[in-house]
Amino acid sequence: MIVGVPKEIKNCESRVSLIPSSVKILVEKGNTVYVEKGAGEKIGFSDTLYTNAGAKILDTAEEIYSKSEIIIKVKELQPEEYPLLKTGQTVIAYYHLAVEPELTETLKKKKITAIAYETIEKEDGSLPALFPMSEIAGKMSVQIGARYLESDFGGSGKLLGGVPGVYPARVMIIGAGVVGTNAARIALGMGANVTVLDVNPQKLYEIEKTFDGKISTVICNEYNLEKYIQRSDIVIGAVLIPSKKAPHVVTEDMVKKMKKGAVIVDVSIDQGGIFETITEPTTIDDPVFEKHGVIHYAVPNIPSCVARTATISLNNYIMPYILKLTEKGFIAAVKSTPELYKGTNAYQGKLTNPDVAKSLGIPYSELSMLIGF
Repeated sequence: MIVGVPKEIKNCESRVSLIPSSVKILVEKGNTVYVEKGAGEKIGFSDTLYTNAGAKILDTAEEIYSKSEIIIKVKELQPEEYPLLKTGQTVIAYYHLAVEPELTETLKKKKITAIAYETIEKEDGSLPALFPMSEIAGKMSVQIGARYLESDFGGSGKLLGGVPGVYPARVMIIGAGVVGTNAARIALGMGANVTVLDVNPQKLYEIEKTFDGKISTVICNEYNLEKYIQRSDIVIGAVLIPSKKAPHVVTEDMVKKMKKGAVIVDVSIDQGGIFETITEPTTIDDPVFEKHGVIHYAVPNIPSCVARTATISLNNYIMPYILKLTEKGFIAAVKSTPELYKGTNAYQGKLTNPDVAKSLGIPYSELSMLIGF
């Protein structure tokens, strides 16, 4: 197989899809790997490291796309990359197509086979390729919230863990999944008062058990949201409904009742966000805005803030799937690997993820019917 690794061009995105050790494995198995010049430089992976691993360095993204059968990315294709796509190509990335109608239409027109990391799903419902980024985003969300709570950043001037004689800050986490659990772990470790809300009592039981009852857990409904959000200093949005746009769980009226100088960190923004007051994502170079006296942080690629850690962790999880695709080819790999079957969002001009299709109001085709499975 011919594999291409273009440089990421999303705003302030410093990750790279394959690290040199991953390239070495692919090359040793007979694949050709093209890496765009400077793709990993920002996080210490020089072109020399890639050539020593067996990659061939190409100067431009145009060359990468024109020569490769499989394109491996981190973030979704950007509009500048649409014209570079080659009909029938396979492109692997974090897509979040439920909030990307223009990109979805481009994939259909170009007959791209799109494998979305975030929908690669195991039988137990876990999302192995999303897990590492959710883990990082959850941990980072508290770190970010604590920073913007500082007076110099416009926050209320509270130290997250307090000091003897001064009550710690209150952190409210909406969602008890991977993001929420990791956010709770860091917030608790920093000494904050932590409350986690979720609609699923079983998830609340599990997270409370994980932390030996040191956090508070509350069923997520309108009454409890309004009650707890008013007393919170940091509110973290950690809701994930795979392949679907996130619901607006927190209304503008609820935000109006928050403390002045409180901070919202919406990790769910990749899927549209759960706060009614956030209509567009922010960026790493312009991450926050203030509304109703509350600081809002809505960066969709939080893991890029720790790009080297995130890149290596991502490779640890995705390489088994990349190897199956390159060894067997798409159809054989998908037939033998249920996770990849679920990860396929588009195939040769057809949308193959029912949840994405429903979110966008686009016809859906069952992948098994298209590949004779």
